[in-house]
This record gives sequence, C-alpha cells and structure tokens, in this order.
Amino acid sequence: MQLAIAPQSEREVPPAWRTSKRAIDVGLGSLFLLLASPVIAVAAIGIVCVTGGSPWFAQERVGQFGRRFKMYKLRTMVRGAEEMRDELLHLNEISGPVFKIRNDPRLHPLGGLLRRTSIDELPNLFNVVLGQMSLVGPRPALPIEVEAYDSYANRRLTVPQGVTCTWQINGRCGVSFDEWMHLDNEYVDTWTPLGDLEIIAKTIPAVLRRRGAH
Repeated sequence: MQLAIAPQSEREVPPAWRTSKRAIDVGLGSLFLLLASPVIAVAAIGIVCVTGGSPWFAQERVGQFGRRFKMYKLRTMVRGAEEMRDELLHLNEISGPVFKIRNDPRLHPLGGLLRRTSIDELPNLFNVVLGQMSLVGPRPALPIEVEAYDSYANRRLTVPQGVTCTWQINGRCGVSFDEWMHLDNEYVDTWTPLGDLEIIAKTIPAVLRRRGAH
C-alpha cells in the first residue's frame, strides 16, 4: 500500500547523487552488517535465553513516498506489547503523533540495554542492503503516525527513510516532535552524498553518548 505524497514537495537533485547514495548504502551497509553480525548474534542468543521467544521483530513501517515495508529489529519488548499500547498512552513523553516512554514497562530484561546502545536497530542494515531503507534518512514511522502528518511532516517521506539522520545525532527522544520534523525537513532540503557520510561519522559518538536513547 502507498500513501499519497505531494509531488511538488520532492526536492530535485542530480541523478548522480541518488546513484552515489545507493552505492554508499550497498557498500557501507554490507560492511557494517558484516561487522555487526557477531553483536547481533550474541544479542539474539541473549534474548532467547532471557525471554524464551524469538529474538526478531518485524514491524510495518512507511518508507519513501509512502511505500510500506517490514522493518527488522531485535525484539526489546515482551510478546503482545503492541496490544498494550492503548493502555499506556497516558505515559507518552513526546508531543505529536508519536509514542515514546522513557522506562517502558513492556521492555523485557534485556530490552532497555539493547535500546540504550541502539543494538536493537542493527538489523535495520538488512533493510538497507535490500533497498528498503538508506543508511541516512528520516527514521521510518508507523502507518498510524503518518496518517496524522500534516503537509510539512509529510515532506520527510520524499527521501529514503534511514537508519540514522540529524534527529539521531541531535538528541533523539529528547527532541520535541516539532523540532524533529524541522530536522527532517532540513535534511530533505540540504542532503548530499558527502553530507550523508558526515552524518554516519557523527552517529558513532552520538550512540556512545546514549543521549535521548530509550
């Protein structure tokens, strides 16, 4: 299924930039996935040992131009967590059509650690290699969140959705929804292949600082 995105909102860039972006995704994405494989494997085994369930979590997200896909992560919550969402809406700590809780009671014993270190997001690299995501771009949103977007927020969908972006390196959940949308729109208006490499380089220290990660 695809959501309607206003064509006039798409920024025109040289075709070579899009080719370079995809080359970076395939080259660095494959390398990062290879390097991350031992960490993913250890984390997956830990989840199985602690929870007794599958370590994998696949959730429908909205990609570029509203195309939906399954985004892969390591499971950080107890089984049935999605059905508990409505009961916990009063604990939401971020404005806008987004649901974030600092100490989410649905997390299993390893979930908090996996989220604070962003290890749970490493399987996103599978989506990058498959071409469903980019290494750099706005984080893929849930369909229920996108349905509440206005035209300004909708512009974030005119570029490939990514593993990391300016929101990731500028506070993540510590940033308000309006500021988040501003950062994503700024990326839409200014991204370049070189700029993507700079964001990738800044992501590592941002993850180590764990600022806004929960």
